[in-house]
Amino acid sequence: MILVENKIVSGIPLLHVAQKEKINKRLPLVLFVHGFESAKENNLHYAYLLADKGFRVVLPEAIHHGERQSGLSGKKLHLRFWEIVLRTIHELEVLKDYFENKDLVDSNNIGVAGTSMGGIVTFGALTKYPWIKASVSLMGMPSYVKYAKMQLEHLSQNGVSVPFNDDELQGLFEQLSVFDISKNPEVLNERPLLFWHGQKDPIVPYSLTYQFYETIRPKYSNSPEKLQFISDEKADHKVSRLGVLKLVEWFEKYLNPSNDMMYVTSVNNRT
Repeated sequence: MILVENKIVSGIPLLHVAQKEKINKRLPLVLFVHGFESAKENNLHYAYLLADKGFRVVLPEAIHHGERQSGLSGKKLHLRFWEIVLRTIHELEVLKDYFENKDLVDSNNIGVAGTSMGGIVTFGALTKYPWIKASVSLMGMPSYVKYAKMQLEHLSQNGVSVPFNDDELQGLFEQLSVFDISKNPEVLNERPLLFWHGQKDPIVPYSLTYQFYETIRPKYSNSPEKLQFISDEKADHKVSRLGVLKLVEWFEKYLNPSNDMMYVTSVNNRT
């Protein structure tokens, strides 16, 4: 049986998903981030499939989304996009630490994944957290600064006035550069990374993501099997069934959920 727990950790609403018989054991952890204008519940099918394979899955709610709605929508929400991304990157470690402190996580087997904005968060998290052993980006974008400039250009072309002066924009670009993995791909350190992207994606440019993949391929020359790009020539901004299943297979391969000898039952007197 798969259990789904709705809880709040440090002010962050989340869904906590795991097998009932393993709920109090130390398990490999997957942190899965939803997309822009989506919500944590929309990714429960990923969590179910992963939990069925022996993972503990945490689906956090991003700020200004779902249970954390703050009344922002449309243009106002789009202008907060990068604030949401950076805040979510920070909150991933908060959640990881919480479950580690409860002795519920195999700290050597932690993965991060997400769809669209969640894939973008995944790339940023890889620049910051060496504890991420494996990751999957579904329709994500690694090139933060380029994508931010594209977004601003798109808003301008659509008659949206951007409420930032030149100094503020430069400050934003400098802040994003810190998490822009295209500027510092060495941080990957040959960690397993799977991409899935539709070639007809009208929202997150396929070309920039594929360019990044081609750029980092030589860095995986000693372990090419740890880097994979699944390109769907028919898909737009929606993950195919194949993409869902490949994500599960990827974490099954690189986070070792089946070795029950690794997992130790946690103490019962948790606070």
